[in-house]
Amino acid sequence: MRPNDLPAEAIGEDELQRPQPAFDPLTTNDSQDLLRVMRHTIDRLDHDKTARGDLKLLSRTLRELRYAFKVFRPFRRRRKVTIFGSARTKPDHPDYQSAEEFARRMAGHGWMVVTGAGGGIMEAGHRGAGREASMGLNIMLPFEQSANEYIEGDPKLVTLKYFFTRKLMFLKESSAIVCAPGGFGTLDEALETLTLVQTGKQTMLPLVLLDHPKGDYWADLQKFFDRQLLRGGMISPEDVSLYKVTNSVQEAVDEVLGFYCVYHSMRYVKNELVFRLKEALTDEHLDQINTEFADILVKGTFRQGEPLPEEVGEPDLAPLPRLIFHFNRRNLGRLRMLINAINQRPGSGPDADCPSV
Repeated sequence: MRPNDLPAEAIGEDELQRPQPAFDPLTTNDSQDLLRVMRHTIDRLDHDKTARGDLKLLSRTLRELRYAFKVFRPFRRRRKVTIFGSARTKPDHPDYQSAEEFARRMAGHGWMVVTGAGGGIMEAGHRGAGREASMGLNIMLPFEQSANEYIEGDPKLVTLKYFFTRKLMFLKESSAIVCAPGGFGTLDEALETLTLVQTGKQTMLPLVLLDHPKGDYWADLQKFFDRQLLRGGMISPEDVSLYKVTNSVQEAVDEVLGFYCVYHSMRYVKNELVFRLKEALTDEHLDQINTEFADILVKGTFRQGEPLPEEVGEPDLAPLPRLIFHFNRRNLGRLRMLINAINQRPGSGPDADCPSV
């Protein structure tokens, strides 16, 4: 499906035109300087007499990422949701069925679904999305993990040796993360996503912890967060806004799509944070934001404007209005709350429809 054929809610940024992560300086698309640095680094590895085992790790990492970048490149404008969960969940389990239904609904909105390509919840995601809307990041393991029948043999499947390269691709390529119940790996992926978002190392995105209608897996984790982390002062009260626990597939879909209702994307330009919006805020809405979120500003106010001169390298986003402000880069939970406030018009209820764009 080409970008022009996609519903508006499935169209993201042209990643060939923008730097990553969001706080990297904006530059032209000529990357010869970076290639020269990489070649110099390789020369330094030789000069340093780097151990062969270390060179093998670096070589494999570079080759894995190069190939993964190539596979994902044709689909980068299309929004994707990564689904994490247990490889051992059976098709008759309600967690499997919730994941399958969620994936089906997201594919119906034009999104692609990325999973670890194995069985269980990963299979459910691909089964629900269908082959055309599925991408897989498989991992080489001596047990348990082989590609499921819905992605096996597909050119959109990448098999990786290292978990860290795989996890990088999951987050780098996705506009949302949804976690069904799972084992150590699922907890690792959910908590790493939370850590990266909380520290600003990951561009803000929706994180949904999805239980089946009668499940309490994530509800129990929420109790632990409240009792141990929040009560112990190890997280801020605002940090609970960085994720959503739900037993409803519909609420999970609404959380993901609602995040991109008015908000589109973000970019740091020098000392300012720029939100790209799908529609301009009313004066009333802007006044409300300036009143409620002044605490996250280093100086000045929230102002609307045109694309900044430094954003010239992203022509696909030029028509979008901007919200520009000096963010303190510390209160990420509050920043997530700001996105919620942007997506919710003043005076509208929680079930208000997204604007058509």
